[in-house]
Amino acid sequence: MIRIKGVRLREVVRPLRTTFSTSLGQKEHLHSVIVTVALDDGASGIGEVPTSIAFRSETTAVIRKVLHDAKGVLRGSSIDGYGEAVDRLRTAYPHAFMTISGLEVALFRALLASKGVRESVYWGDRCPAIETDITIPFLTDVRMLSRWIDWTISQGFKTYKLKVSGNIEQDSAILSRLHRALKERVPAFSLRLDGNQGYTTDTFLTMVRHIEKGGMEIELFEQPLGRDDLRGYERIRTYGSIPIILDETILGLADARRAIENNLCDGMNIKLAKSGLAESAKIASLARENNMKLMIGCMTETMVGLSAAIFFAAGTGFFDFVDLDGVHLLFGKNEWPDLAIDGPRFIITGSGP
Repeated sequence: MIRIKGVRLREVVRPLRTTFSTSLGQKEHLHSVIVTVALDDGASGIGEVPTSIAFRSETTAVIRKVLHDAKGVLRGSSIDGYGEAVDRLRTAYPHAFMTISGLEVALFRALLASKGVRESVYWGDRCPAIETDITIPFLTDVRMLSRWIDWTISQGFKTYKLKVSGNIEQDSAILSRLHRALKERVPAFSLRLDGNQGYTTDTFLTMVRHIEKGGMEIELFEQPLGRDDLRGYERIRTYGSIPIILDETILGLADARRAIENNLCDGMNIKLAKSGLAESAKIASLARENNMKLMIGCMTETMVGLSAAIFFAAGTGFFDFVDLDGVHLLFGKNEWPDLAIDGPRFIITGSGP
C-alpha cells in the first residue's frame, strides 16, 4: 500500500500584465498557494489554490490554515483512498472549496505519478489541442484598455471575453470600443460578455437592447445576475436572445441540477479551482445528459492550476467554450510538461502512458 508521506505549501505572488478588473473588484497581482503531496514511493503531485475577488473569504491565511489541518488527516493514509479523504475535508470545510479543490488536484497527480499515467491519457486523450479566449477586463482608462486590446490582437486571439460591470453607460462605451477594434483588425472573431453578477434583471435587458441596436453578435453572456437570483434568471431566459452561461451559481452538482430543473441557463462554466476534479466531472456529465453547453474556465492561476484544466478539457473533449487564459495575464514563458503554448492554442505534446 502506497501512503501519503507529507504535504508542503508555498505562496506565489506574480504581477499581472494588466489590471484585472470586474464588477466585483480589481487586482494587480496573482496570489496563490502551491500545494505538493509526496508519497512514500517517491512520487509526488502538485496543485494550486488561487485567491479570487469572487470568493474573498479564501485568503492565503485561510488556505494555509485549512491545508495545515488537512496534513494531519492525510499523512500516513493510502493514496488510493484520497477521494474519500477529500469528501470528508469538503464536509469539514464547506467554505474552503477552492482550497480542497487545489489539494485534490495534488493528490490526483501524486496517484497518477505513482502509477505512471499521463493526465491527458487518464481523461481520454481526445483533443491534441484546444484554443482559449482572452479576457478584456473592465477598464475605464481608455489608454490602458487600448494597450491591452492591442496586445491581445498581436498574440493572435480570435475569441474575446469582455468583463462588464452593470453600469450601462460604461459597459456600452467599452463594448463599442472593443467591437470596433476587432471588426477593423480581426477578420473573424467571437465576442463574449461576463457580468460577474453585476447586473439586475432590468439593467441586463437594457444592455441586451443596446447590443441588438448596435448589431453586435454576442456568443454568450456569463453570470449577469447575482449568484442566487434564480427568479431573475428565469425572467431573462424568457427573453432568449443571448445564451446564458452560469459560473458563480454553479459550485457543485446540486447547483447544476437546480439550474437544469429550473431552466435557469443555456450552459455552465466548470472550473476545477472551485468544484474540484471529481465534482467537475459529475457536473459535466449531468450537463451533457441534459444537452447543456459547457465552458471550461479558470481563476487567475499559474500553469500549476491551469494545466489541470487544460488536460481535463483536452482529454475529455467535452467543452463548447474554452476560457483558460489565466497564464496569458502573467509575464514569463509559463511552461508545463507535455504542453506547448502557441498564442491562444494549448497543444498536448505528450502521448501514451
